[in-house]
Order: sequence, then C-alpha cells, then structure tokens
Amino acid sequence: MTTIQPTAPEKLWTPANIVTLIRICLVSVFVLAIVSPWPEWMGLPDITTEAKRLIAAGIFILISCTDWIDGYLARSRGEVTDFGKFMDPLADKILVAAALIALVELSVLPGWPVLIILAREFIVSGIRMVAASKGEVIAASWYGKAKTVFQMIAIVLFLAKDSLVFKTAAGAFTNPLFVLSWLVMVVALVLTIMSMLDYLVKARHLLKGTPKAKPAPSAEERPTEIAALQKSIDAQAALVVAAASRRGLTVATAESLTGGLIAAMLTSVPGASAAVRGGIVSYVNDVKEKVLGVSGDVLGTQGAVDELVALQMARGALRDMGSDVAVSVTGIAGPAGAEPGKPVGTVWIGCATVRGTHATRYQFEGGREAVRLQTVLAALQVMGEALEG
Repeated sequence: MTTIQPTAPEKLWTPANIVTLIRICLVSVFVLAIVSPWPEWMGLPDITTEAKRLIAAGIFILISCTDWIDGYLARSRGEVTDFGKFMDPLADKILVAAALIALVELSVLPGWPVLIILAREFIVSGIRMVAASKGEVIAASWYGKAKTVFQMIAIVLFLAKDSLVFKTAAGAFTNPLFVLSWLVMVVALVLTIMSMLDYLVKARHLLKGTPKAKPAPSAEERPTEIAALQKSIDAQAALVVAAASRRGLTVATAESLTGGLIAAMLTSVPGASAAVRGGIVSYVNDVKEKVLGVSGDVLGTQGAVDELVALQMARGALRDMGSDVAVSVTGIAGPAGAEPGKPVGTVWIGCATVRGTHATRYQFEGGREAVRLQTVLAALQVMGEALEG
C-alpha cells in the first residue's frame, strides 16, 4: 500500500489564480484601447490613431507579462490547482484571439492567419478534452510554447507597424518593420501548425480506447485470474525487452505500489541487460521527493496518488537512469488507504520519453495482489507503446 499524506482542500483563490483572472479581465481594456475612439471620448485630440495603436501595444505587452507572474506564483508557492491549469492557457488564448480579431477588424491583418491559429486552438482543445475524459494529460512540446511567444511578438509588431504610413506598396515592403512583422508571423504560423501535428501524433493512442478495469474475480475464479494476469505480464515483458533491444533503446522504472515488480518482470526476460537500465522503488514520499525529484509541495497538497506525482516520477527515472523510456506507477493497492475521489484500485501510470511525458489514471478492481498485477501489466503495455511510437 502506498503511503499517502492527508490531502488538503485545494484553494481556489490563490494569488496565481487571481492574477490569471485579472489577465482575462484586462483583455477588454486592450480591446477598448485598440478599437474604440477613446481619445475623442476623453477629449484628447492630440492622441493620433498611430499613437493609440502604440498605447494598445503597450497594454498588450503588460497583459502578456502577467502570464509569467501567475506561473511563477503557482510554482514557487506550491499552489498548482486544477482551476489554474484550466484557466491559465485559456487566458492566453482569449488574449491572442481578441488581439488577432481586432487587427482583422482594423484591416491591419488579413483573415487567413487568424483562421489558421484559431483552427489549431479548436483542434488541440478537442484533443485535450478527449484526453481528459480518459484521465490522461498530453504534455505540451516546445513547439506549443514557442508558437505562443512568436504569436504575441507578431501581434505587437503588427500594432507598431500600423502606426507607420506607407504611400506605396514598394515603400511597405522595403520597410524593415513591415518585413520583420510578416517574418515573425510566418514563423508563428509554422510553429502553430507543427504544434498541432505534434498533439495529433501524441494523441493517436487515444483512438485505442480508454483503459477499462476488469471486474473483480470471484473466489472460485481468483486463482485462474491471477494466473492469467501473470501469463500476460510475462508475455508483455518479453515484448518490451524485444522491442527495446531491436530499436537500440533502454527502459527504466519508478515504482511505488508495485514495489519493484515491473523491473523484476523485465529483468526476468533473457537478454534484458541490453535494454533495462534499472528501477527505483519509491515506496514512501521521502524517496519520491529526494531521489526522483517529486515536488514536496505537490506531495503535501495533492497526495502521492496524483497525476503530477506520476509525471514527475517518470521524468525523474528518465533523468536519473539515463534511459530512453521510463514508466512510473503510484496508486492505492488496498485493502486500506482509500480517500475521497481515490478509492482502492486508483492508479496513475506515467510515461516519460525525450518527446514528452504523459500520465493516465486507471481504476482497477480486485484484491491487493490483483491490483498490483494489473498495474504491472498496464505499465508494461504503456512502455511497449512508447517504444513503438
């Protein structure tokens, strides 16, 4: 049974979440600054249209900077919440979408780049919803982070560009700011498309269906059920070692409730030494934190059976073992240890590769031994999919 610290109620109005909501509210200020005739309303005839666009660009930059502030507050204070994980990326999308639509409305930017960017956001949001419904998180790649930065830089440049007046088309295309604006926008669009394709590739396994728990075996079926599980585990372990050896890759494990069973099954396969780097049994929270680098704040607030813990365990094993693929497992094998929202049989399985990290929640049924063996089998299957991916 995994040792779990009591889970404190998740706070909603954390400083980070408040900053995120302020960012969303400030979007309306930016829109008013760029599209409304506020200099006329305020009796400021000296503020020209070009000056108004530069002021709007400054407001946009200020709002964009709050994205770094709320992220820093959430991490430094150990207050990463589900609300924040949902609202923070949404706030960025609202800001970028509002700015792009405003630029189109002002005839500063044509509509086709906006369609590409918004289409990507709809597609990726749909993928995330499907993943969330299956208890999985698809980690964002550097493409996604870079595209957001380039989009915001492009928006600022287009706002500044519009403060310049060109008498001819030749004059526009020979102006460095005009050329730079479109170069940055093209890079942003390329990264937008690449990040969408990256999500589609990472999500292809979701089409295979949601992991389903097996019904608890009866007293008469239990020995047969356990034997069948063990046979499947042996076969899957052999497949993993064969796949890793064939592709010249290595694997590692970080285990909690299974106590080293996954590594034991892998190393029972002849020739495993060519593929298996090793495993870390992090049965208690201290080992998770000090050896694997799991955040103590996350362990203290979310408990050991959590998505972030599984993700950080997998990344820690990948890093410390120097492997190509690492899986992690953390859960409640029973018979005790259940918590609200985390019944016995709740297991998070994480997987880390150089391409990214994801975690899936499983709900297994049966006794302690059955839960542990089902976890081993599922983890080996996840490892096999990562090796073939």
